[in-house]
Amino acid sequence: MKHPLFSKLDKRKDEPREPYTSKGLLGTDDRISEILTGIIMTLTFTCTFSIIKTDSTSVTDMLAGAISSTAAWGLIDAVMYLFMTLIDKQHNITFMNFVRKSKDRERVSQVISEALPEVLTDLLQPHEIEVLRGKILKLPEPEKIYRLKFNDYRSAAGIFLLVVSATIPISFPFILIKDINLALRISNITAIFMMFLCGRALGKYIGRDRFLFGILTSLIGVVLVLITIALGG
Repeated sequence: MKHPLFSKLDKRKDEPREPYTSKGLLGTDDRISEILTGIIMTLTFTCTFSIIKTDSTSVTDMLAGAISSTAAWGLIDAVMYLFMTLIDKQHNITFMNFVRKSKDRERVSQVISEALPEVLTDLLQPHEIEVLRGKILKLPEPEKIYRLKFNDYRSAAGIFLLVVSATIPISFPFILIKDINLALRISNITAIFMMFLCGRALGKYIGRDRFLFGILTSLIGVVLVLITIALGG
């Protein structure tokens, strides 16, 4: 007879993984993607320390270059986020206006179906699509032109800070340790560990093994850094 504890463990093992939901302004995948971008960009700078002869002055210059380049990329990401938010929201307004005002019922049903995830489209019957159309008609009139909201700007600022903040732990060893080779090893270990943590978070997000996904993400990050350096990045 099994101990109750083992019975509970077996039962838990058979249960499906519950999908992870994020309550932040940015999704988990977006946040992790921005952090990984900052890590990889910084690594492309710090890894060149072992390739060229360096002194304290050149290390300082490279760190300044790494931080400024990462900040520039974070700014680009933030601006593009705002731009794509405008595009996405305006597309939603166009969708709403078409569904509400078009007299072509057949085309409206098709547009609604195309806007839904494929897994739902295959399940819904034509009359259920019509029910959705009716509910859309009851919604308030959408604004004609979408204007960026405070939360949009806050999300963009979050993107910038995520990219830039990823450089700090990787750069810190070069500030604290005079031995460049030792600082490089500690910096690289820190970066790989950060990528591992990012992978664990992504593993949790998609309901996969966190440890294995952490290892996979670290390997992908290292390969991307090597490719970037080889291409002169």
